[in-house]
Amino acid sequence: MNALDRIFGGPKPVIAMLHLPALPGRPLHDRSGGTAAAVESVARDLDALQAAGVDGVLFCNEADLPYQLQVGPEITAAMASVIGQVRGELRVPFGVNLLWDAMASLAVARATGASFIREVLTGVYESDLGMIEPNIGEIAAYRTAIGAEEVALFDNIAPEFASAIGSRGIAERARGAAYLRLDAVLISGPAAGVSFEMSDLQQAKSAVPDLPVIANTGVRAERIAEIFDVADGVIVGTSLKVDGDTWKPVDPDRANRLMEAARAARASVSADA
Repeated sequence: MNALDRIFGGPKPVIAMLHLPALPGRPLHDRSGGTAAAVESVARDLDALQAAGVDGVLFCNEADLPYQLQVGPEITAAMASVIGQVRGELRVPFGVNLLWDAMASLAVARATGASFIREVLTGVYESDLGMIEPNIGEIAAYRTAIGAEEVALFDNIAPEFASAIGSRGIAERARGAAYLRLDAVLISGPAAGVSFEMSDLQQAKSAVPDLPVIANTGVRAERIAEIFDVADGVIVGTSLKVDGDTWKPVDPDRANRLMEAARAARASVSADA
């Protein structure tokens, strides 16, 4: 059983983003609102997303601009606190993404009971943030050391704001992730909310037919059928927000439209199978 089937219990899950406001220590953090304001914002979006019928959610410190390659303890503590305070309202599986720190994501996932993390876990990339050089051997060892073996590793092999060093393309990076026993590979566009190249998604799926391949950015209701022809699942955030703006709250109407399109697309794929 692959990680998506194990976690979500059904084909082609829609995983919706829960973007936290900026956390303590980051330039955009709201000191006066503090953790209470973050909890209120996340709880509101969670309610709208679950009402629409999403299959899972992903907590992310999206507003912690500019991003860090290693976050401080104040960030992990704040993320764990927010998740803990809305944990009783969660009715779907959830994941953690602390940009861009896989160890911190694993620590919070272990503490809160998350099912997966999303991070750049393999490869080397030059990026707007500097060199991204994850050490998957150390990350996997840390997961074992803290007893988080059940936390699935979703590997973003086409990270936003970055390009790969060397000549290995999408297919080679996907095969490498599969060999190293990652649980899923993600295909992204150049930034949050920006569409990926469909050819990248197709290359990854052709290279690793037995490993889940997830579309990670730029997912919209009008494209979900096309995406589900190839992808095993999607992660979606920006297109569910008011006016399609990453930094605004979830729009219930947009969330409902996307899930209606996703259900229709899944039914069509099943009928054709």
